[in-house]
Formats: sequence, C-alpha cells, structure tokens
Amino acid sequence: MADLHDLTALEQGALVRRGEVSSRELVDHYLGRADRLDTVGAFVTLTPEQARSRAESAATAPGPLAGVPTAVKDLNPTAGVRTTFGSAAYDDFVPETSDGVVLSLEAAGLVSLGKTSTPEFGSPCYTEPEGRPAAVTPWDRSRMAGGSSGGAAAAVAAGLVPVAQGSDGGGSIRIPASCCGLVGLKPSRGRVSGAPMHGDPVGLATPGPIARTVRDAAALLDVLAGRRPGDPSWAPAPSGTFLAACDRPPGRLRVARFVEPVIADTEVHPEVVQAWEDASRLLESLGHEVEDVAVPLPREAVPVFETCWAVLTAMSAAPEGREHLLRPLTRWLSERGQAVTGPELGLAIGGMRRHAAQALESLAPYDLVLTPTVAAPPLPVGALRDDADPAADFEAQKRFTPWTSAWNVTGMPAVSLPLHQAADALPVGVMLAARPAEEELLLAVAAQVEEAAPWAHRRPPRW
Repeated sequence: MADLHDLTALEQGALVRRGEVSSRELVDHYLGRADRLDTVGAFVTLTPEQARSRAESAATAPGPLAGVPTAVKDLNPTAGVRTTFGSAAYDDFVPETSDGVVLSLEAAGLVSLGKTSTPEFGSPCYTEPEGRPAAVTPWDRSRMAGGSSGGAAAAVAAGLVPVAQGSDGGGSIRIPASCCGLVGLKPSRGRVSGAPMHGDPVGLATPGPIARTVRDAAALLDVLAGRRPGDPSWAPAPSGTFLAACDRPPGRLRVARFVEPVIADTEVHPEVVQAWEDASRLLESLGHEVEDVAVPLPREAVPVFETCWAVLTAMSAAPEGREHLLRPLTRWLSERGQAVTGPELGLAIGGMRRHAAQALESLAPYDLVLTPTVAAPPLPVGALRDDADPAADFEAQKRFTPWTSAWNVTGMPAVSLPLHQAADALPVGVMLAARPAEEELLLAVAAQVEEAAPWAHRRPPRW
C-alpha cells in the first residue's frame, strides 16, 4: 500500500471525505516528515499545535482539498504566526491579521503546517535567507531550490506537504518549480486577490500554486482565485472550475515558441535546449501546430522593468532602527528605487504597459507560447549570490532567469512543467504561457501533456 505522502493532494482529500483517513492523521504524518526530513531548508517556522487544532474542523469545509496539509510562504502575513518576510529585520514580527491568501486556504479547509522559506522580501531568484539554511532541491541538496518560493517548492518536492502556495513577481513560482521538478503556475494578473495589502502598484506579482501534478495545481488555484472588495483589477471568472478544465480536450492549438533569452545575453544550457525541443515535438505529436517566433519584448523593456522592481523593493522598508539588518542586495535595490522620482516611476509604469501591449498584440494569433523556464539546471547554492557586489548578483540572476519575467510584464498566465531530467537526474522545466485570463486552456493543455509524458512517479532521494 502507498504511503500517504505518495498520494496526490486530491487523493488525500478524497480519503478524508470518505472517512478513510482523518485530517489529523495527515497532519501528524507530514509534521513527522518535516521534523525528520527537512534537510532542504523548506520551513522557517513550524506550527504543530495550531495545525493539529485546525485539523479537527478543517475536514468539514467544502471543496476537494478540505483537510489536506499545506504551508504558507513567509511573505504572507498570518495571524498569530511569526512572519519574517525572509528578513532578519522582521525576525520577531507576529501579525495580528492574515492576508487574503491565508484566509482563502483556511476557508477551503487546508491546514497549514507553518511558514516556508523565502529570500528577503521575495526579491532574489534563490532562497538563501540571512542566518538560515538555504532552500535546496531534494534532487541534489548542494543545489538551489530557486526562489523566491524556494521553501514552498522544496517542501512539496521533498514530500513534506502535498501542495503549497507561492507568489511570483518575476518568476518566483516557476523558477523553483523548474529547480525542484514540480508544476508551478503563475496566474493571470488579477486572478488572485492581493487583499488587504495591495502592495504591488505595478501589477507584476501574484500568488499561485506549486504542486506535483497539474490537477493538484488546478485545485489549489480554485482555492486561491477570486475577487475581494477593493481589488484594483481582476480577471474574469472562469466558465467552471479550474480543476474541471483539466478534463477538457484543448483542441488543435497554435503554439509560438522561442528560445532566445529575453532580458539578458546568456548561454542556454544544452539540457535546457533539449527540454524545449522535446516539448515542441511532444506538442506536435498531440496535434498542435508549433511555430518559431521572434522574441515579443524588446531589450528596451528591461530597464523599465528594473525601475519598477527597484521601487517595489524600496517599498519593503525595515522597521526603524533595524535597517542595518537588511542584506546588501536589498539595500542596493532599495537605494535604486528611492532615487526614482514620482514622474520617473509613472513613465516606467506607462512604458511597461506599452511594451506589454505590443507583446500581447504580436502573440495574439497564438494560443500558447513555449519557452524554457530557466537557462540551466539548478545551480550550486551560492552560485548567484554576491553580497560584495549586489549589482553582479542582480545581473547573474537575470542570466539564470531570462524568460520568466516577460509574462509578469504582460500579465499572462504561465506554467512551468517538469518534463525533462538532465543526465544527472536534475530536473529541467519548460514553460507554457497563454493569453490573459485563459488559465482554463493552459491547464487543459498542461494536463494533456502530463498524461502523454507523466512525471509524478519520479521520486527524489530520501523520499
């Protein structure tokens, strides 16, 4: 008989509904694994007492994931639970209220085991928070889990939770999904509410699911999606559930593809190119038409994005008197952001929207876009981080992630799928993006791809 952690999140939820397993049993099972097996830097804080208490009532909530354990990224305020935002400057901060993401998870009956690791304010594409273990991929614990949702991805990939929430402002769900061999979905702009903070005036960042299967990711998106009063923007409601979309034949689609890096000149690893080529052939074998296209965003969009990114970092201020605890990269980006005037920020936001509109117009004839997710298999811990030269650190991050931020600029939904394993068994993701608000089509194709080339049977060492 399979162990509980071998089952998908949906299978675990079905067991709870049938009364064959209790939510408390699942919580105890995963807490035990987290205590014994978190050598991947997944958790910052575990909340066993709160999780066991919530398990008593969680299973009665509606929905297919009621009673299933999960975890919350340490960027999301959680009432009564230490939330550090990945920063030593907030090491003792305990919020009084939870944000909308946490409230949605609780309303659906998911039970959080604690807070997953993230880099300071979710900025870097690696998860190496100050004074804490780096989040690493369980496929090779000397290599990065990616970021900024690295702790969430490490937790799911190592079987410490079956599914987890992340957030993505430039690739922070999809990058760790590629590094850890998972499905990582960045929803459309406005699909998931940012309430109550609404802290991203540019519209780059959004919460989204990280899972081992497309169907689990779709089920978690059903939990997270939806409007709240005060939202500045929202995506139109789907025709049904996102989970149901996984069972719909997508039909014959036009797929645009490109492999040229968007935001930096960088060498693309041969295994990454192989993964992209194999995915192209797989889509063609499924009846889709795959065409090469030019990169839809010009290099002129890069400094515009960087201006907005720096201002967002500058908005994440440390408590008074604790500024010295911020990491060099955060200080460097904040100084860049603080130097931007109001008119300059307005021009940058306007420029980014014009670049996004041009990209969306050029891609309008196509149903999907296929690119690699990142430029190489997961790198060794510390390969990107450079505290002595934050500018070099930032440039190294761009070279590792030259595609993901394009879809944050356009607001398109995008998913990284773990279709490839390199010769040394390291995971390599490929990325599909769809038109804004077309998550249903994206999930239908992703489920079709998973059925044709399944990956959930793969297990990392020490599973």
